[in-house]
Amino acid sequence: MPRISESEIARLKDEVSLIRLAEAAGVKLETRGKDRVGCCPFHADKTPSFVVSPEKNLWHCLGACGEGGDVIAFVQKLEGVSFRHAVELLRQDHAPAPANTPAGAPVKRSTTPKLAPFAAQAEDTALLARVTGFYHETLKQSPDALAYLKSRGLDHPELIGTFQLGYANRTLGYRLPEKNRRAGAELRGQLQRLGILRTSGHEHLSGSLVVPVIDEAGQVAQMYGRKILDRLRKGTPKA
Repeated sequence: MPRISESEIARLKDEVSLIRLAEAAGVKLETRGKDRVGCCPFHADKTPSFVVSPEKNLWHCLGACGEGGDVIAFVQKLEGVSFRHAVELLRQDHAPAPANTPAGAPVKRSTTPKLAPFAAQAEDTALLARVTGFYHETLKQSPDALAYLKSRGLDHPELIGTFQLGYANRTLGYRLPEKNRRAGAELRGQLQRLGILRTSGHEHLSGSLVVPVIDEAGQVAQMYGRKILDRLRKGTPKA
């Protein structure tokens, strides 16, 4: 597996908005001076102790866990993944800046995702179809998911395409409008009602091969998920 360059790691640390990642994970942040503060997502936190510095793009918990770091460390802690895996999750959603960007130009940290294929006010069937398509494209770019299908003898491209098999790799939330905006709140609420997101903002099918169930009208009626990795918490069902 090729080594991730230091320049790519530095780019992600600089360009990816930690505020957006935290809010996508369900952390409600309030402005306090130059910082943003909310309840820490990593322990039972009744008094806001999770501090984000927008200027430095860093986070730190002043409470029980006492942890902190950059955007990569946040994804590692949130998803329970390795450094490399966290970088890959971030890379999928943040392409390099255009080649014609002036050298030394300041990075604009917007709360709007750079890639936002999901729109608010979509019909339920259209939204489920869009989620299915997103998971399908994610699977085609996931070595772990493709290796799992191969181990089960289900890796024929025609089979994958016909049944629109997908993979939920925890990046759906990064593609949605922010929850502090009306459109983002409405869309996330709709996805929760449809069973795609939990109330925490996390995906129900995280880490799963996704098989859409198609009804007689040719529309996605529901989704079935099957965990593909063995690194699961005790008691976590695979299906």
